[in-house]
Amino acid sequence: MTQHTVLVAQISDLHIKAGGKLSYGKVDTLGALRQTITTLNNLNPRPDIVVITGDLVDFGREDEYQTLRDALQALAIPYYVMAGNHDDRQQLKAAFADHSYLQQHAERVEWQAECGPLRLLALDSSVPGQPYGELAAESLAWLEQELSQQPERPTLVMLHHPPFASGIAHMDRQPLRHPEALAQVIARYPQVERVLCGHLHRSIQLRFAGTLVCSAPGTSHQVALDLREEGPAHFCLEPAGFLLHCWTPQQGVVTHQCAIGEYPGPWPFFHADGTLID
Repeated sequence: MTQHTVLVAQISDLHIKAGGKLSYGKVDTLGALRQTITTLNNLNPRPDIVVITGDLVDFGREDEYQTLRDALQALAIPYYVMAGNHDDRQQLKAAFADHSYLQQHAERVEWQAECGPLRLLALDSSVPGQPYGELAAESLAWLEQELSQQPERPTLVMLHHPPFASGIAHMDRQPLRHPEALAQVIARYPQVERVLCGHLHRSIQLRFAGTLVCSAPGTSHQVALDLREEGPAHFCLEPAGFLLHCWTPQQGVVTHQCAIGEYPGPWPFFHADGTLID
């Protein structure tokens, strides 16, 4: 197995609507995705792959997935898709019928893939018609089997729903149910470098089952940061972002939060002679 740096970009919660209709009457999710694609394509070095951790579209409709497919044609990086609570499993699979990894499970959107030395295991936490998440006993058994087969190989485990409470009350009312079952499996396999998720539309990290769980920010709108128990279900247009997971054989995975779009700079800290610019 060749040991080299692997870059995995994680984007999440695209919420694409057919024809570019605004979400909630305010959010241009399609325009935001196009800006995300431009940002990813312009990275140097480019990521090896992009993983999209669920809520690809807003209502799981065929025309929404077609709008998404059309937009993703501009992405110059191989990408993998996952299901969230806004997705429809069968519509998703039909829209991405050429993505052979989606055929690894007959019903759920669960798959394994490889990117150089790094292994990716995607779980389907969606529950049809419900905002909360849950992992079937068969999913956990599959995860255990996959992890046990290559215990020395660095692995990212991914699902849409976060296996923790964020402190944002309205989001915590639609959690991953029984996260302790996932934790029991993960804790047995130290090769799990990260557990990656979406759903929260915010970058949040937590120590979990001997590793680190990371939720990705949204590519368009963010869930408002309100830690009051009575906090309302609100969103805001804070700067959008994504996570860039950089694996090296020397130290495993380092995760960067990255902004989407163009910003002033970069500028040098030092003059040509090496002195600090005053």
